[in-house]
Amino acid sequence: MLKVSIKHEFASLSIDIQFEAEQNCITALFGKSGSGKTSILNMISGLVKPDYGYIEINNTIILDTNNNIFTSPQKRNIGYIFQDSRLFPHLNVLSNLKYGMSAVNLNHPIIQIDKVINTLELENLLNRKPSNLSGGEKQRVAIGRALLTCPRILLMDEPLASIDAQMRAEIFPFIEGLQNEFKITILYVSHSIEEVIRLADKMLLISGGQKQAEGRVEDIMSRIDLYPFTGRFDAGSVISATVTGFDEHFELLSLSFEGGVLLVNGPKLDDGRKVRTHIRARDVSLSLNMPPKNSILNIFKGKIIEINSNSTPQVDIKIDIGIPLIARITRKSCDDMNLKIGTRVFTMVKAVAINRRNIGA
Repeated sequence: MLKVSIKHEFASLSIDIQFEAEQNCITALFGKSGSGKTSILNMISGLVKPDYGYIEINNTIILDTNNNIFTSPQKRNIGYIFQDSRLFPHLNVLSNLKYGMSAVNLNHPIIQIDKVINTLELENLLNRKPSNLSGGEKQRVAIGRALLTCPRILLMDEPLASIDAQMRAEIFPFIEGLQNEFKITILYVSHSIEEVIRLADKMLLISGGQKQAEGRVEDIMSRIDLYPFTGRFDAGSVISATVTGFDEHFELLSLSFEGGVLLVNGPKLDDGRKVRTHIRARDVSLSLNMPPKNSILNIFKGKIIEINSNSTPQVDIKIDIGIPLIARITRKSCDDMNLKIGTRVFTMVKAVAINRRNIGA
């Protein structure tokens, strides 16, 4: 368990935030650039000493400004992974990994190097220098080096920001597997909502150095009042579901959730696997009547429970279909259909609107 309460005045930003991160889960700090996310990690790691603060990790106090407690960064047992890998260019991969082991605190459980190498699939890279690695490979090595310090928590500061989309897709599974393999608490900073949806269990919305909201990813994304912070373009619902089938002929994946079954374009996944899928509000249409035969495969009956127009040409509407589903339509369509709270509607989601980038474990 990580407990944080810190205040600090920077030249252009005032940080004042309190939160807790649960053990063995990924907590995302999400917000726009300049919102203070990295500064918060730097204060947790000890790279910056806050004006006021209290930080506790697993019942050990590492910062308490009221009692003049400040544990130095090297003694906090915190792993830190930056946007760039920061590997030692003169050392090969194996030597970079072993460097992390030199800082091990023997009072904490030891993570074995063989397990790190196997989990991150580094076997074929051990003799290479960083200059001969791809961006994704470098970050996997950086993660491995941080793990081998046997940290109590792992800080990840936009580790995929400098990696292209294909490489990000390749490294996602390795980050997802860290909890299962190493039972480690992770703070993950990002301004990519898709990364947060794919990886995080819990999220904190950060704006102007302050916490705007915190909670489960599904709950935060279903709050249309938070769209100014989560981003209107990618705003929508996050659905937790279970894989229940795959149509080989049409390459359609069946995902069962509390509102029914959602058909989406692949990829093929094992039955029973737990996944999340992101349905953007702009990809959801509404009808007052059951639509006649058409090309849309996903149709769910529900009831409007919230409407938020914000005096814009568009209206965000939350519908209860067993879980909250968000639709974004024009204000004209809302008026023409006379939509109100309590109105029963049919929601429609194209299967092609949800691709493999929108599905995460």
